[in-house]
Amino acid sequence: MKSLWFFEDVNLFTVLCPHKFKTYKKQHTFDAYKKKDYIYFEEDSANKVYLIEKGKVKIGYYNDDGTEVTKAILTKGELFGEKAILGVEKRDEFAQSLDNNTSICPIGVNTMHELMRDNQTFSFKIYKFIGFKFKKLERRLQLLLFKDSKTRLLEFLNELCTEYGYNCEETGNQIIKHPYTQKDIASLIGTSRPTLNILMNELKDAHIIDFNRKEIRILKKMRNVS
Repeated sequence: MKSLWFFEDVNLFTVLCPHKFKTYKKQHTFDAYKKKDYIYFEEDSANKVYLIEKGKVKIGYYNDDGTEVTKAILTKGELFGEKAILGVEKRDEFAQSLDNNTSICPIGVNTMHELMRDNQTFSFKIYKFIGFKFKKLERRLQLLLFKDSKTRLLEFLNELCTEYGYNCEETGNQIIKHPYTQKDIASLIGTSRPTLNILMNELKDAHIIDFNRKEIRILKKMRNVS
């Protein structure tokens, strides 16, 4: 399995966390969050970036009518709040813990800039990560605006295949062991849980996928599904 946020098979957490660097180790701590705790809100000062040591974090924002839009759900080893690196001073999104034992590594923007200034390869990886993440987000927002729920689900399953899928030699199927609940998936594709259940069962009945709570099996290439 390969996570989308790994570069050259290096987990960002193992590369960036300040406790890995002698200069910053003594002053570094981890922050703990429970389920539904907010790490930051929209309009908060953007003076830190964050790495997930363990747990799961939702990134989102609210429309003018108060509707919540989920931009991403992140897991262990992933980075968020990265716009602060680019000089953005206020948050335009919220970050919320989805687990009862979420552990976050906060990194001050000045510390991050020092690390980037002292290591050109490190700096390149950060900018590559930011560009890749923006590109992925743009693609997801296009799907939310212009595609129907079934198409959004199929695109998301293809994305999961790339991030978390591996081949089962016995059956030839793609097996996806992913960290998302059905509620997470519904939020990410912009639909309700009942609608997601209907769509998943339609794909199951058509022998395109099989699934349980912990994994999804791709039985047929989804790009051929009309």
